[in-house]
Amino acid sequence: MAKVAFVGLGVMGYPMAGHLKAKGGHDVTVFNRTAAKADKWVAQYGGKSTPTPKAAAQGQDFVMACVGNDNDLREVMLGKDGIFAGVRDGAIVVDHTTASAEIARELHVEAKTRRFDFIDAPVSGGQAGAENGVLTVMCGGDAGPFAQAEKVIAAYARACNLLGASGSGQLAKMANQICIAGVVQGLAEALHFAQQAELDIEKLIATISKGAAQSWQMENRYKTMAAGKFDFGFAVDWMRKDLAICLAEARRNGAHLPLTALVDQFYSEVQKMGGRRWDTSSLIALLQR
Repeated sequence: MAKVAFVGLGVMGYPMAGHLKAKGGHDVTVFNRTAAKADKWVAQYGGKSTPTPKAAAQGQDFVMACVGNDNDLREVMLGKDGIFAGVRDGAIVVDHTTASAEIARELHVEAKTRRFDFIDAPVSGGQAGAENGVLTVMCGGDAGPFAQAEKVIAAYARACNLLGASGSGQLAKMANQICIAGVVQGLAEALHFAQQAELDIEKLIATISKGAAQSWQMENRYKTMAAGKFDFGFAVDWMRKDLAICLAEARRNGAHLPLTALVDQFYSEVQKMGGRRWDTSSLIALLQR
């Protein structure tokens, strides 16, 4: 059993912290900007909450975080009452936020200066993956701290791999989101085409899902996409945030992402339709107008 803090109890962080307590058996302290959410978590799982990230981090072996974006991350890590102000020597900070590789490297260097370790560890699997404890975790950092953190992360992950030096986890998450964007657009067009052609969608998917067209998105989203229902996971607003990170990194490293840029614009059109909180499969809504 380890002493663990979890900072950020959103739709992902709340169940992840719960698994640390209920499945991992760890001594868990939580912090959330909205204190009522932290109080609810403590009432459900036990443990304790604190008034600041700094207080949550004090005396812990591991400090996990899952917040919104680079700005949120910088504040919760480096602010006056931030995590880094409370972490003890030798502890390990694990950041599950989807953010830039640049800030991951910045925080890694700052952590080393302060004599503790930092691992960037964005996740894939969405709210359902967090709730079921089957996330995929992509990590960047040093091998020694990763080996220690992996045992704790196992409470909510089915796969956890070290991809390379600091920032590599974030770069891997970018590749993940690039793949998803293309797959969802292709699936949306295929379903729209099939509907226009008056094919039986159930028979179609039962057939082509056994071949090369198969994907997680197909298996899990074709029914709701065909029905025009988009309340099943990762929101369009969040996807656009992630794709902006991908496109910015591509400008830095010289990668060409024409499809990703196009799909990002399609998502901007979904937002204009009122779909900011629809899930990412809502790309089909543009085709069904």
